[in-house]
Parts: sequence; C-alpha cells; structure tokens
Amino acid sequence: MSFLEIRHLTKRWGDKVAVDDLSLTIDEGEFVALLGPSGCGKSTTLNMIAGLETPSSGEIHLNGQDISALPPGRRNLSMVFQSYALLPHLSVKENILFGLKARRVPRQEQADRLEHALALVDLNDHVHKKPGQLSGGQCQRVALARTIVSKAPLCLMDEPLSNLDAKMRNEMRSEIRALQQKLGLTVVYVTHDQVEAMSMADRILLLNQGQVEQNDRPDALYNQPASRFTAGFIGQPPMNLFERDGVTIGVRPEHIRVVDDGGLMVEVIDEDYHGAESILTVDLHGERLRLTRPGRTHSLRGTRLRIAWPIEDEHRFCLDTGRRLPAAPGITPTPTEPHGETRQCSTSRTA
Repeated sequence: MSFLEIRHLTKRWGDKVAVDDLSLTIDEGEFVALLGPSGCGKSTTLNMIAGLETPSSGEIHLNGQDISALPPGRRNLSMVFQSYALLPHLSVKENILFGLKARRVPRQEQADRLEHALALVDLNDHVHKKPGQLSGGQCQRVALARTIVSKAPLCLMDEPLSNLDAKMRNEMRSEIRALQQKLGLTVVYVTHDQVEAMSMADRILLLNQGQVEQNDRPDALYNQPASRFTAGFIGQPPMNLFERDGVTIGVRPEHIRVVDDGGLMVEVIDEDYHGAESILTVDLHGERLRLTRPGRTHSLRGTRLRIAWPIEDEHRFCLDTGRRLPAAPGITPTPTEPHGETRQCSTSRTA
C-alpha cells in the first residue's frame, strides 16, 4: 500500500479546470517534485493535499486513511510556505514551538524536539532573534525546524526557495535534501524551477494544464521525454525541436557538435557566453537551433559552421499528439553540397 495515494483528483472553478483527473502514488520516505509552468495546477494540487482547497472530485489517502474531508489540522502533515509564514513578534524559539504549544505537547518534549531541530538546521546562535533580524536563508531554516519538531510524516513544500538569491538557493537545496534523507521524511515539493526538481527529487511529476505530462525519475525526463512538451521544458537550454518529414525532431544543444566535414551547414546568429561554455544560436534553413561549446568561441554573427549529432541522441515526436515515437534513426545529416547548400536530410523509419 502506498503512503500517499491521490485518486482522480479534480479541481474546477466554474468552467476552468485547474487540476484534471490527477492520480498519483508516493511511497514513504520518497521525495516527489511537482514541476511545471505557472498555472499548471501544481500549487492547487498541494493545497488540496494540505486541506487548504476542497477538491471538486477525487480522493486523497494518507497512510491508508481517507483524509479528503478532514480539516488541515487533522491531516498529520506539515507545510513549508514560500513566504516562510513566521510570526514577526516571536523569537526563533517561539516560532518553532508555536505548533507544539497549540497542541499542548508536554514542555520537556518541546524542549527535546527544539534542541534536536536547532542542531539539525544550525540555528543555535539565533534562537532568541526575531525574524526581522534573520537572513532569508535563516528564516527558511526556522520554517524547516518547525516541520522537524512537528514530527509529521508528510511534509509539503510550496516553492520554499523562490525568495532566496541564487547562491542561497544552491545551499538550501542541499540542506533540504540532506534533512529529508536523514529524517526519512516523505516530501511533496512544488517548484517551477527544473534545477530544483532535477537535483533534489527522487521522482518528478511534470504537470501541463492540470494534467500529468510525465511521471518519472529526473534522468528519464531528460533522456527519454515522453512528449514534445517535456522535451521543451526539461533542459537548460531546452531541447531543439524542429519539423522534418512529418515528425518533430528533438536534439539537445549539448549533443550537437561542430564538424569539419559533412554535417549540416548553419549560420551563427548569436553567442551567449556563460563562462565555462558558450551557447550558440544558429540558423538552419529558417530553423533556429542552439548548441553549446566549451569556453568562449568568439563566433561572429554570419559565421558559417557545419554541425552534426549522434543518431542515438535524436528524439522523435508525433506532430499531431506531441507524444514520443518509437526509437528510430530519424534524420541523418548528409554531406554538404558546394556553395554551402545542403541536400535534403535522409530519413530512416522502422516498422
């Protein structure tokens, strides 16, 4: 039996369907990320699990119990919000213990849980400070400590790192993942940031317009995208997608290489220098493709290059449905004709 099971969950506001017949199972101790663009239904799903939104239909089962109609306080879960949700007039200690006091947990047990949590999140030196005296990262640690002392087996996180700068987000990603593994927490983590989802989660539920686009391991979403949407959403920069011979072809920028002979002739449009690598935007007969190259290339606009990619790194999607097609060699770049003109790419198909 799954620890958390969502059955045919739907949420409507009038004619608008925010979450459409979503089903999901999560095992105990698993870290699952709900990923997708704004408006895809990920926060609405999390709020229904928490009891902050009422489903239009469907069921939510936690550890074998149907909690669909239970109020939030009786669902035995904790939640970490984007805004930290700290009381500004209370100290770090008082904010962490607020929930335990409300539930009338014995004082000695409160003290023991507090000591344990403070050590885990490294806040012992800040215990008497107010939230206004803390950095964003420290405020998020207070929110995490509040989750730890609750001892709730399920933790819901709604974009908890979005208010932090890039350096602090990197540090907090590692801290949250380490805490989750050490405590054995089951985590449902909402984010629009694919880096957070890919680096932290055991499994990613990619949502698109309220429906599940793909439910899989991070490496599977990257290496075997189930749809054109997944292919274009996962990856930084995203996969190149272009139409050839009645199918959509996908090639990741990092899999395209510059070759001396053969390949396809392209023209450089732009170079985006990132330090360790440069991202080149090139024109292939009206199609814009991106490719990555080490360091700085100093490629000027109008420079002509020949490019190719391994056939095994090529992806194919149905033009009509957008779904992944069975593995096939697909389009093979052919040698370039004189004067920079490229012959029609050859296409191999399998039955």
